[in-house]
Amino acid sequence: MSKPIEPDLSALPSFVETTAAYETWLGGQMALVAPDLALKHRQMATSAFMFLRATFYRWMQLWPVVCPNLAACKTVLAVGDLHTENFGTWRDVEGRLIWGCNDFDEAYELPYALDLVRLAASGILGAKEGVIAIAPEAVCASILAGYRKGLKTGSRPYVLGEKYDWLRILAMEDLRDPSHFAAKMRALKKPTYRVDPKLKRALISMTPREAERFSFRHRVAGLGSLGRPRVVALASYYGSLVVREAKALAPSAVYWAAGCKGSTRLMYDEIIDAAERCPDPFTGLKGKWIIRRLAADASSIDIDRLPKGKEKKLLTAMGRETANVHLGSASKSILKDLDARPEGWLEIAAAAMLAATLKDWEAWKVVHAAGAPDPASAAPKTPKSARTETAAL
Repeated sequence: MSKPIEPDLSALPSFVETTAAYETWLGGQMALVAPDLALKHRQMATSAFMFLRATFYRWMQLWPVVCPNLAACKTVLAVGDLHTENFGTWRDVEGRLIWGCNDFDEAYELPYALDLVRLAASGILGAKEGVIAIAPEAVCASILAGYRKGLKTGSRPYVLGEKYDWLRILAMEDLRDPSHFAAKMRALKKPTYRVDPKLKRALISMTPREAERFSFRHRVAGLGSLGRPRVVALASYYGSLVVREAKALAPSAVYWAAGCKGSTRLMYDEIIDAAERCPDPFTGLKGKWIIRRLAADASSIDIDRLPKGKEKKLLTAMGRETANVHLGSASKSILKDLDARPEGWLEIAAAAMLAATLKDWEAWKVVHAAGAPDPASAAPKTPKSARTETAAL
């Protein structure tokens, strides 16, 4: 396998400048939650994996420079911010437990290879940090094997019923105990920001008609979306807790990275409607908010809790699920493009993107270690017009 040529990144702004610029743009789309944004900045400095998850906006600046040979390959409606912790479980309309990709905040029409490279980079980083016991080349081989199989055989959503016992057992581990989940939800604090009555009504409309005693809280979660408002509705339904969450959405960071100043659109609904999957009947777009059901059995599966020996199996499943998503907007002709690529292309591309990302991480750690002002505090305040727009549906 040939070594990648080190790209010239000198024309790009520094990562700190990029972050300030992106968050200024994001603040024009919604009212950001300053304490959550500051927490995001601190978490970005603690772990390279957290840094990768939190910085898709920078990935979109690096991508065309680091991987120019992949930037022009076949376009699909892609996840964009794909990584190993962007997968989890939900219940379909039949009440069956489903596993698959569960976050489409950054969905956009992108080269199919971008999703694979970002997923592989996160897996390689997990291997380097000792989160998963697997070699980098095995990470890429497993993802590609699953992706190829998905393209060849067609859509096969992961229904955790008669099949996939190992994945169902992992999904139903002790940490998903309903009592633990209910206690965690009830401990959430009330929002420090105003919640628009229309949003409250939208949340209530997504719960059973007999639900009562509603209260509204703020949830701190995620990394890429940390800093955005997350309103959680708690209610009692025949004496037990039901939970719905509304997360503020912005156009994909792809728009920002491309310098788009015209009209932008959210693609969350587009990608979940097009993807070959068993949909969550409680997930839907309401204006600029994505509303979904939260429950003990509707959450992500942490790869660091994976039993040893299952890493390749899970990465293969992630590759195949990526194919499930891509098949909604592309054909099996992607296989021809894959076959034409040289051996080791995915590992080379993922390693190159990871190297550029780690340089940014080192720079970010220096800024925080030096006690420099947090970029969030230096960014312009959210315009009043954006605050009003974000609060409403």
